[in-house]
Amino acid sequence: MPAPSTVAFNREDIRPGDRICVAISGGADSVALLLAVHNANTAKRDALGIGLSAAHVHHGIRPGEADTDQQFIEELCTRLDVPLHIHKTSIPERVAKTGETVEEAARNVRYDYFASLIATGEADSILTAHTLDDQAETVLMKLLRGAWTEGLSAIHPAVQVPGARPGKILRPFLNTRRSEIEAYLNQLNQPWREDSTNTDTAYTRNRIRHELMPQLREYNPSLDQTLANLAELAREEEARWQVELNRLLPQVLLPGKPVRGGGRSVSTAPGQSAVAIELDRLRTLDPALRRRVLRAAARQLGARLSFDETSRLLALCGFLALPTVAARTGASLHLSNQLRAERSHRELRLFLNK
Repeated sequence: MPAPSTVAFNREDIRPGDRICVAISGGADSVALLLAVHNANTAKRDALGIGLSAAHVHHGIRPGEADTDQQFIEELCTRLDVPLHIHKTSIPERVAKTGETVEEAARNVRYDYFASLIATGEADSILTAHTLDDQAETVLMKLLRGAWTEGLSAIHPAVQVPGARPGKILRPFLNTRRSEIEAYLNQLNQPWREDSTNTDTAYTRNRIRHELMPQLREYNPSLDQTLANLAELAREEEARWQVELNRLLPQVLLPGKPVRGGGRSVSTAPGQSAVAIELDRLRTLDPALRRRVLRAAARQLGARLSFDETSRLLALCGFLALPTVAARTGASLHLSNQLRAERSHRELRLFLNK
């Protein structure tokens, strides 16, 4: 089968007149995305009609190699006549200060920079070159970590970036395989840069990519597409549940705590926030909705519940039997991130010490 002379990308959220910035690392995926968008923008028919630029983050992780990556990107953008934004940072220094992993720090720096480009008007949307392969790997990572349904939705094709000047992060290659991208670049005789850390199995994603995924493909050759399909299903399920929660939560969540004579006191101790749920209202909900209501209540306080913590709360309410949790009036639980729960005769109360 001949190699493709072009590679498809999702144009759904790209409008004529948009300022579009392609995030480029120098790797095959991002180089192909920049070329594909540039070619579509300069086409004689059905041109995108956008203002196109590119953005590169020099992480300061691979001395020498990263400098060569940047030079490669600068030359590519000059040849294409695409303006290039460059942000230099030191991820090792950030890691030493924040305690983040290298992967977390690098990702946070990138997305903070992308948000700044949107905030300053340099871009309306940032395009990242995540592929179907990336999606499959991410879903598997989430599964291994015990993610909920929203976690299994993995990489979203479009993410809103809030702010005074809102924008979007778009992933137009999310249905495209890495093999298609490399075939496209080879057809164009377009080189790309290989990041030496991509083969370092000290990183979880690399172990999954180079060790676990090949083994699992022996059981299911279509594993990548299967996992990507799971992400899409999870994303649609979560969107549907969110509509239901938005309707229900104002009816079941109560501020503060009850006071004598009726009414509720919304004042709490300094630095404390609280929310309560009537047990009778929870009792009328099915098990799936109960879990989601409890987790949504915790999120309103800025906390995230694990599966185990949610089960303990259900046990505290009397909906689940656990030998370590007493389902009685006056019982309480200490959860992670300073979140606490108390049960009264009528309510479950969650509060957070900030």
